[in-house]
Amino acid sequence: MEKEVRVRFAPSPTGALHIGGIRTALYNYLFARKHNGKMILRIEDTDQNRYVPGAEEYILEALKWAGIEYDEGPVIGGPYGPYRQSERKDIYAKYAQYLLDHGHAYYAFDTPEELDAMRERLKESRVASLQYNSITRMQMKNSITLSDDEVKERLASGEPYVIRLKVPRKEEVRLHDLVRGWVMVHSSAIDDKVLMKSDGMPTYHLANVVDDHLMKITHVIRGEEWLPSAPLHVLLYRFLGWEDTMPQFAHLPLLLKPDGNGKLSKRDGDKHGFPVFPISGSFPDKDGNAEIYHGFREAGYIPQAFINFLAFLGWNPGTEQEIFSIKELIDNFSIERINKSGAKFDIDKARWFNQQYLNNMSAADLAVYLKHDLDANGIAYGEIDLGKVCEILKGRITYPSDLWKESKFLFTTPHEWDEQVVQKKWNPLAVEFLTGLRERILALDSLTAESAKETLDNLLEEKGVKLGQVMQALRLAVTGSGTGPDLMKILEILGKEETALRLNNAIEKLPVAAG
Repeated sequence: MEKEVRVRFAPSPTGALHIGGIRTALYNYLFARKHNGKMILRIEDTDQNRYVPGAEEYILEALKWAGIEYDEGPVIGGPYGPYRQSERKDIYAKYAQYLLDHGHAYYAFDTPEELDAMRERLKESRVASLQYNSITRMQMKNSITLSDDEVKERLASGEPYVIRLKVPRKEEVRLHDLVRGWVMVHSSAIDDKVLMKSDGMPTYHLANVVDDHLMKITHVIRGEEWLPSAPLHVLLYRFLGWEDTMPQFAHLPLLLKPDGNGKLSKRDGDKHGFPVFPISGSFPDKDGNAEIYHGFREAGYIPQAFINFLAFLGWNPGTEQEIFSIKELIDNFSIERINKSGAKFDIDKARWFNQQYLNNMSAADLAVYLKHDLDANGIAYGEIDLGKVCEILKGRITYPSDLWKESKFLFTTPHEWDEQVVQKKWNPLAVEFLTGLRERILALDSLTAESAKETLDNLLEEKGVKLGQVMQALRLAVTGSGTGPDLMKILEILGKEETALRLNNAIEKLPVAAG
């Protein structure tokens, strides 16, 4: 019987969740759902110095907005909790002791000053690597170089110490990555990483390996920045006796700046005016000042479009199809189709996805957005059918807020008119024609797009006037602009009374150009 697929998303609550982090969450989610497995959310808060109040709540809100659901985690619980590492401290101590007892870890009593002195000596010797490793450990103050009695004495006296992994000196460490294939690293390139800090908290390396094992994680899908740590984690699985049940690894490509040169950062977003976080937030910078993080949600992206855009940042389905529902993404997703190379961030593509999703939404669903903005701006819309308004604006909007911006003219009678159009098109012929059209419109039982078109065509024929001579003037009088959506549909939305009022208003107030 095959093991149940279990993946995890394990962010640190150190501030806003970068778009690369939410992509990692999405790929884990898609993989779990594709294989009828479970997704676990685990908060990796072992580094208490970097912990930021409110960051965990931000992460939960970002996942909720994006529609990325997890099956076990903080708040909702699960059979392998707790799901915050700070609440699992006693668990890690047990496994650190196991490694000590079996000769795979050791106590190190070096002070920060002694560590700095070691690095200076290595620099002076022009050693390429300034690591605490199988060679340099022999010149340092630890349970390998000290006698058993001295180690016991130091521990008993409460002297600060860390627990370090004892990395073998000459060994090839191999792992198979589902994205990159075989990865081989010589143990001489791996330093004796700290596993337990002097405050008794584990480092990421020990905690994540222990948690992944205890939570029965089958696949570790995470960012490329963790690839250099993977051989170290393989050693930990081996030393803890868990190599046979070690999860499979998949390291995702970096998200690159729009020009492809370097990793995408907050600074890139701030500089070019686009979001690089799922939702907005405010967190303190290193000096304690509030720093704003701009989000896709607040910029006007709808979750479905954001997810579709995000999925394509490093993965492709191998077909020409670009618009995918979440179900289609789940059905088509596979780790084999994740790219090895970095993915360029293209905000224009994000806008395109948003346009496509908005254009495919029903007028009734779009009307919810429009109603919200009208209410927020204190605009009364009376008898106006908001669904019809949204229908004529499809294809003209990129963000939901554009519905309000593009339809303002429908809710307030124009008191200003495009001066260029006035000078070019507002002439005696146009005024005479629109005066007659106003009377015809008032005489109708009701004004529809069809009856408006028929009335206009009949009057054009009677007067021997060409449409091009008066069409822009008609639009100008009704909307204040020379361009916009389907004018006949605009007239239907306004109704005959409001249309006649607007025609009369323009006829009375606009100066007539000669010609």
